Amino acid sequence: MSLAGQYLVLQLLIVLAVLAGVVAISLAQSAAAFERIEGRRALSAAEALGNNPAVRALLPAAESRAGSALPSVAESVRTVSGSSQVALAKLDRTVVASSDPSLLGRPLELGESRVMEGRAWTGVVGSPGTVLLSAHVPVLDDSGSMIGIASIGRNYPSAWERLGEAIPNLLTYLGVASVLGVAGSLLLARRVKRQTLGMEPKDITGLVENREAMLYGLKEGVVALDPHERITVVNESARRLLGLSPDCVGKNIGSLAMEHALREVLTKDQPGPDRLVLVGERLVVLNRMPMLSHGRNIGSVTTLRDRTELASLERELGTTRTTTDTLRAQAHEFANQLHTISGLIQIGEYDAVVQFVNGTTLDRTRLNDDVTSRIEDPALAALLIAKSSLAAERGVTLQLSPDSRLGRVGDDISRDLATVVGNLVDNALDAVTGTLEPTVDVRIEGRGGSALVVVRDSGPGVPDADLEAVFRQGFTTKQPTTEGERGYGLALSRVVCQRSGGQLTVHNDGGAVFTAKLATRKVDA
Repeated sequence: MSLAGQYLVLQLLIVLAVLAGVVAISLAQSAAAFERIEGRRALSAAEALGNNPAVRALLPAAESRAGSALPSVAESVRTVSGSSQVALAKLDRTVVASSDPSLLGRPLELGESRVMEGRAWTGVVGSPGTVLLSAHVPVLDDSGSMIGIASIGRNYPSAWERLGEAIPNLLTYLGVASVLGVAGSLLLARRVKRQTLGMEPKDITGLVENREAMLYGLKEGVVALDPHERITVVNESARRLLGLSPDCVGKNIGSLAMEHALREVLTKDQPGPDRLVLVGERLVVLNRMPMLSHGRNIGSVTTLRDRTELASLERELGTTRTTTDTLRAQAHEFANQLHTISGLIQIGEYDAVVQFVNGTTLDRTRLNDDVTSRIEDPALAALLIAKSSLAAERGVTLQLSPDSRLGRVGDDISRDLATVVGNLVDNALDAVTGTLEPTVDVRIEGRGGSALVVVRDSGPGVPDADLEAVFRQGFTTKQPTTEGERGYGLALSRVVCQRSGGQLTVHNDGGAVFTAKLATRKVDA
């Protein structure tokens, strides 16, 4: 059934229900009106009968079926008042005159009447088959004593009789209500269909089912906000990536525990696609799009993709590229050395050749021994040696402090140290490149279950206003490169330090000095 048909059926059912209520109310009102109006008339007629002098004089000595004076007076009152029944009874309730001969000599039925207390009363009396609206009035003698009862009754109309009287009005009500109901149903269905883009209920149901299946079947996260920045839709992937609780739907984004950078991306227009945000230890790509309906802003939807694995691959690729650059630098250096040796041989300086080769070998061996004697962890030592060759190619002096001492650590800690040291050294090399006498000093110490890393450079340092901002994800003073966005190395390094219960700080002392502290766990060599 179409939406209009459903509304029409519903409206007709409502009209019928209202009509049934109107019928019940009309019957009750008609019964109340009959009792009120006819009760007054019956009571007036009963009072006239009870105050009649002949009745007051003859009633004490009257006998049933004897004499015609009392029946004549009673029948005259009944006829004049238009009542259905009249009766006169003595004080013991024995009927001595009545329009119904079957009542003569029998006790007068009083029901709930209080006439025996000397009070006039009107109400319903009789069995379901012969219901009367009766008025009972006490008959008093000249001294004011009660000597009998005068009763006037009117036939009580049945429900069908009262319904028959109300049918013309009810048919009018039904016709008007039906016209209004049909017109209202058509107008309501038209309005609803306009608001639902002309779709029927089954189309809307199918659309919602497809949306739910698509939304919760996506690997990417989806978060939708209304214009008041309340979460309206969030799928499981988004909750997992952002660490949201299952009851976050309906809450304002500002009331949730969330990093400032992440809240800004979810609520503010972004200048370009693929905004990178560090969420915990995960690198997440967010794309926010505003939602418009008829030119009106109705909120926004943001998609999220986890780029942590891709970032790990990029870091591995960067490590490979660094190794390649180092090998290229070493190949260039070895080529120069071979050219020198070739020249010395050509001019016959054989002793100089031997001296040059011994010196070159000694320099390389001294560098390797200098690093490995202080840093026992092979991965970190290899990283420092590679960075030394890279620094030499860029004209930077990279020094490992004589105070450096670090034993073997676990694989997880080794990777964390390599991440922190690699990022800090790379930033230091970038900072001193192009300066006079560029130097980078690295000190790594193992102290009672923790590792202390201090990287000092001779660059311009970090502006005082940015001493804390440099650790905020996305913050950078460098130009973006084609390899990806900058501003995540220091943020990731701080997260790695904090994860192990440590910290990463920076201060200026003749250049930038970064100090990192990480918890370590000694392992056997």
